[in-house]
Amino acid sequence: MKQIAIVGGGPAGALCGEKLAAAGFNVTLFDEHLAWEKPCGGGLTHKAIEKYPFLLNGPQAKKEIRTAELISSKGHRARFEMSRPLVIYSRAVLNGLLLDRAAAAGCETVHARVTRVETGAQNRAGRVTLTAGGQEHSADFVVLAAGARNQLLPDTTPLRPQDLEVTLGYFIPAKEETVKIKFLNRMNGYLWSFPRTDHLSVGICATMAKYTTSKLRHLLDDFVREEKIGTDGARFYSHVLPSPELGTLRHRKIVGPNWALAGDAAACVDPITGEGLFYALRSGDLLAQAIMQGQPESYPARLRAEFVADLEIATRLVRLVFRGRFLGGAVTTRMVQFARRSATFRELLRDLFSGAQDYGTLRKRLWKQFGITITEFTKDFFHAPHRHESSEQGTL
Repeated sequence: MKQIAIVGGGPAGALCGEKLAAAGFNVTLFDEHLAWEKPCGGGLTHKAIEKYPFLLNGPQAKKEIRTAELISSKGHRARFEMSRPLVIYSRAVLNGLLLDRAAAAGCETVHARVTRVETGAQNRAGRVTLTAGGQEHSADFVVLAAGARNQLLPDTTPLRPQDLEVTLGYFIPAKEETVKIKFLNRMNGYLWSFPRTDHLSVGICATMAKYTTSKLRHLLDDFVREEKIGTDGARFYSHVLPSPELGTLRHRKIVGPNWALAGDAAACVDPITGEGLFYALRSGDLLAQAIMQGQPESYPARLRAEFVADLEIATRLVRLVFRGRFLGGAVTTRMVQFARRSATFRELLRDLFSGAQDYGTLRKRLWKQFGITITEFTKDFFHAPHRHESSEQGTL
C-alpha cells in the first residue's frame, strides 16, 4: 500500500495522515470543514500531553486550567486543584495545528466533501474509489475519520442511537479559570463549563436514545442562569458524539482489507467522561503504525491493548456512576461530598482527571481507600458542626 486516502481532518485523521506521510506514503486528506469549531470542551488531559508534548509546547493559543469544581444535582460543590493541568484548545486552533503538521509532513489536503466511498472487491485491483467535490479519486487504502454519524461506512454498521450522545451548548465570550462539571439526577450525562482562551464552552451531553434536545436545552439554560454566566454574544451549537456500549466496543468491525475507522467513527470515546481527543489521537496514531508495518488487520488488537479493554470496563460502570446509589444518596452526590471533605478522595479525582487512574484498578483503589475516606470525611464534618451543606458551596 502506497496511496492512502483519509476522510476527515480532525485529530484522528490529521495525526494518522502526518505519521503516514512522514513515513513516505502518498497521503491525501479530504475534509469539507478543515479547521472548524467543533462543539466540545476541547480539553486535553495529561496522558494526551505525555504522548504528544507538542500539544503543550507549541505557540498556538491554549489555556492551562488547574482548578476544577464538581457540582451535584442537589447543589453541593467541591473545588480542588488538579495535580496536572488540563490543556484546553479551541477546536479550530487544535485542528489547524494538526492539519498544519500533516501538511508539513507531506500530506496533501483536499478541501471538499466526500460523498461516496467504495471499498469492495469489484473495484479495480481491489482499490478504493471515492468521490469528493464531484471528482473521482482512488487509493490503496482509506481511513474513515469523519465522525460518529458519517454515512460512508464500508462493510460495517452505523452506530446505534444508544451508542450516541447529543451535545448542546454555547460558546460564550467570557473569562474564567475553573472547569465546572455538574451532575444531574439519574441522568447519563452532565453539564460543563470549560474555559478557553477568549470564551467559555458551556454545554450538556446525554444519551441520544433517552433525552430530547428540547429537554437538554432547558437543563442547559437553567445551568447558565444558576452559574450566572452572561450570554451576550453567545453562539449556540449542537452535535452528536459517540458514547459506546460494551457490545459495540467489543464486536463492531472497524477494519477491512482496504479500509479502517478511526476516532469518533470507531467510537473511540470514554463512555463516562466523554473524553474523545486523546482516544482520537491514539487511534489515528496506532492505525498509522499498523499500516506502516503492513499489518492493518492488527489495528483492533492494538487499540484493545492500549485502551479499549479499559473502556469496556467503563461501559459497565456508566449506570453505577450516573444512576447508582450509595449510602442512601446518588453516587454523584456522594462523590462531590467526599471530594469536599476527604484529601484522599480528592487525590483519586486528580488522577482520574489527568488520566493516571484507569478503570481496571479503580474499584480496587476505591475500596482500599474507603476507610481513610470515611475517616477524613467524618473528621472534617464534625470539625465544622455549624456548617450546613447548602452553605458550603465552593469550599472543601
